[in-house]
Amino acid sequence: MNIGFDAKRAYHNGTGLGQYSRTLLTLLKDHYPEHQYYLFNPKASQKFTITGSSVHEILPSGFLHKAFRSAWRSSWVKKDIERLKIDIYHGLSHEIPLGIEKTTTRSVVTIHDLIHERYPEQYNPIDVKIYSKKFRYACTHADKVIAISEQTKRDIIDFYKIPEKKIEVCYQSCNPAFSKPLSPEEKNIVRQRYQLPDEFFLCVGTIIERKNLLNICKAIYLLRNELNIPLVVIGDGGKYKQLVKDYIRQNGIGHKIIFLSESEAARSSASFKSSSDFPAIYQCAVAMIYPSFFEGFGIPVLESLCSRLPVITSNVSCLPEAGGPGAYYADPYSAEEIAAGMKRIYSDTAFADDMREKGWQYSLKFAPEKYVTHIMNIYKSVC
Repeated sequence: MNIGFDAKRAYHNGTGLGQYSRTLLTLLKDHYPEHQYYLFNPKASQKFTITGSSVHEILPSGFLHKAFRSAWRSSWVKKDIERLKIDIYHGLSHEIPLGIEKTTTRSVVTIHDLIHERYPEQYNPIDVKIYSKKFRYACTHADKVIAISEQTKRDIIDFYKIPEKKIEVCYQSCNPAFSKPLSPEEKNIVRQRYQLPDEFFLCVGTIIERKNLLNICKAIYLLRNELNIPLVVIGDGGKYKQLVKDYIRQNGIGHKIIFLSESEAARSSASFKSSSDFPAIYQCAVAMIYPSFFEGFGIPVLESLCSRLPVITSNVSCLPEAGGPGAYYADPYSAEEIAAGMKRIYSDTAFADDMREKGWQYSLKFAPEKYVTHIMNIYKSVC
């Protein structure tokens, strides 16, 4: 088959949507090299690369397509799709080209979440209208809709009234590098590269209100006289990040919070920007803290389970789907419950070890081989 992909985020996005795209594309080319993979990228990038004999990057050609790259990606790309005889086009992040249903190419779209529908106040009103229009169109006109969790499937049905039979839940996997135990020497190299403390809690994700970093910092404050362990934060943000920093300053816990992404080492490191150092950082940590108010899936939770890293996450949304029996669940609104989890994981070695084992066993449910086989079976079912 000739399989096409909206590869904008695969080449340009360093967060969850980009990781989802790169992980899937890498698994497909490695496990199913007999197919040809066409990656439609609106603009060349040196940030991320995806290579292989069966992989073909397709950029806009011609003056108009180069001048209006967004229009090429959202509609005009159909001409290239037809020219290349693409059998299936996969919109990896919520979108498919306008009018693709009128071509001979079948289409699949992955819907990660409908957070803009649940929490519109957290977005620019114009963006909410744009997202709603694009997401609804994709769900309505794609031949198959992939939801990355049961939570997302329920939201697609509730908000867009899409028939349940059209939606298939396909849990994502994560980069296999997280499942590879690293030697003390390998971990020490990364620890020294970023001047990481001997012990630390870890928080990974964009610093926005939904991710709930403020309540993590409140938990750190509650434990200020009991645990002398800092929090390392990987991620960036805007107004909400400043709100968190104001709280940190006002409560005198600046020495306990390390914004690693701001460090010169991180800013100048290609291996940090590409996330290739993240498995080592995870394996150096005491626990991952991810008490998000709402997620489509929550990939840092799975990355932690694969890394045999205890994880504290929320007891709401899809996060129990992602964390399984090996995670510690807390009310995301309660700094006290988050603090209790941090204290127990650090002080109770047997409990933490049990979390690691249960988490690792549960992570096998999301094994790369199972995931990529499921995706390929979806392609075959619509072709």
